[in-house]
Amino acid sequence: MEIVFDSAKNAFNMAKHGVSLALAVELEWVWLMAKPDSRRDYGEARMIGYAPIGDRVFCVVFVDRSAVRRIISLRRANSREVKHYAQRIEDET
Repeated sequence: MEIVFDSAKNAFNMAKHGVSLALAVELEWVWLMAKPDSRRDYGEARMIGYAPIGDRVFCVVFVDRSAVRRIISLRRANSREVKHYAQRIEDET
């Protein structure tokens, strides 16, 4: 699946989280734990999930459209999210 992102969103993400959306291509998507992002009505079906890059877990918000995955946000997961992610991976393996 092709990974794409908006350059303005990338600049915002860099300023807010210190992480480039381009890093999403390095996510280990096979280990993704995701669910619909229902925090508000975005006018599109967004997903929020967690996946590692190496030994670090990241939180990613994205939209899948055909063969394209549009990245909206990417940041390092906090300690609570990492613990929850590790527990879910352990439960499923």
